[in-house]
Amino acid sequence: MASRTNRRLFLGQSAALTAGVGYFAGTSTAADVKPASALNALSAACIGVGGKGGSDTSHIGEQGVSIAALCDVDGDTLSKKGREFPDAQKFDDFREMLDKMGDKIDIVTCSTPDHTHAAACVKAMNMGKHIYCQKPLTWSIQEARLMRETAEKTGVVTQMGNQGSSEDGLREAVEVIQSGAIGDVTEVHIWSNRPVWPQGGGRPAGEDPVPESLNWDAWIGPAPMRPYKKGAYHSFNWRGWVDFGTGALGDMACHTTNMPVRALQLWDPVAVTAVKNPGIVEGEQYPGSSSLMFEFPERDGLPACKFYWYDGGNLPSEESLSMLPQSFQKRIAQQRAGGRKTSGSLILGSKGAVFSPDDYGAKYYLLPQDDFADYQVPDQTLPRIPFKAGGDQRQKWEFVQTCKGEYEPGTFSGFDIAGRLTETILVGNLAMRAGEGQRIEWNAKDLTSPNVTAVNEFVGREYRSGWELGS
Repeated sequence: MASRTNRRLFLGQSAALTAGVGYFAGTSTAADVKPASALNALSAACIGVGGKGGSDTSHIGEQGVSIAALCDVDGDTLSKKGREFPDAQKFDDFREMLDKMGDKIDIVTCSTPDHTHAAACVKAMNMGKHIYCQKPLTWSIQEARLMRETAEKTGVVTQMGNQGSSEDGLREAVEVIQSGAIGDVTEVHIWSNRPVWPQGGGRPAGEDPVPESLNWDAWIGPAPMRPYKKGAYHSFNWRGWVDFGTGALGDMACHTTNMPVRALQLWDPVAVTAVKNPGIVEGEQYPGSSSLMFEFPERDGLPACKFYWYDGGNLPSEESLSMLPQSFQKRIAQQRAGGRKTSGSLILGSKGAVFSPDDYGAKYYLLPQDDFADYQVPDQTLPRIPFKAGGDQRQKWEFVQTCKGEYEPGTFSGFDIAGRLTETILVGNLAMRAGEGQRIEWNAKDLTSPNVTAVNEFVGREYRSGWELGS
């Protein structure tokens, strides 16, 4: 499950330095070989440096990586982050940055809205750059497949920003489930407190002047151009718009489903149904709430399984929630009474259940608790990160140390895994395009629905000129 390719790559390249061959795959030639000491002197360019991108940039820098370039479409955000990294060159278009800084950087971080992830990362990977990209990995299913294939082809180190992957608790929960502690799992229920941004409306009328500090063309990127409207898209509310974000499902499912998907190999659903589906509003915004059912066949000796997703205040049945510890049942009731939404996951097996109240799967409970009072966790089968900071910093440590060739287990959320996870999740958004109760069959090999062909046009998109993938 971890990516070890880079360790072998770097060992081979390190030995080859004296022979006059390239340093990073796909970049340097014999003419500009870096000295052996450069193996531990990495530099990065960071795309999207506000909000989550701000902490991503800082955390990468805290791992001893030199921040050589900063890129953000918002000049105010760029200037603010520039004060933290005064030696970094600043750009408002990642294409220009990569073209100019390509021979000066080893790592690229991407913390932009979902719709520009693939455009930036595919270009950078083809230049031989190691990639840390925020979740969800991509805006579309087709892009997730391409990102995974490009990472494999180029051999670069990759990591998606679902930081729960780096927590000991998540890895232990995976081991517990795979050990058979709760028996055969046939149902998974996951509910989210998202969205916490506007969804369920149409496009606002009119337009506003574009702020002088904002490169609106670069913010739109590969998506169809539309007028700027203050507060509607930039800088936070983009997640609810189908042209830019992936809704509540895309925002959180790469976190909340991460643990059960890994434990149960829930890749490549054969069908998805929108059980509650108000539909895409005016073709513009995801609905304010939804409930989905994913179907997975038998796989590697595991029984067929259904995975249920709930957002916008929707929850599993009272019968399912009654399995939770009383303290959590009370908490959910109080939150609902107060008009607040809640999050959690419940994995139901033939011998028991696993419940996680944590968005990242880092905490878990075996149920019924009395039945597991004397339970001993199984022998460890997954690596643990020898770095004791929080999940975000741990994941950056794992990524940077793998880039240096100094952490043999490799990244735990490399694009080989993250690409498959994102593909799985985003099939759910196709169900939003169909009517309530419409069962969409899915052929993961060909990335098509054979029975509801109308959704196939939304597996990918046509890119705006100049923003094509890899351009």
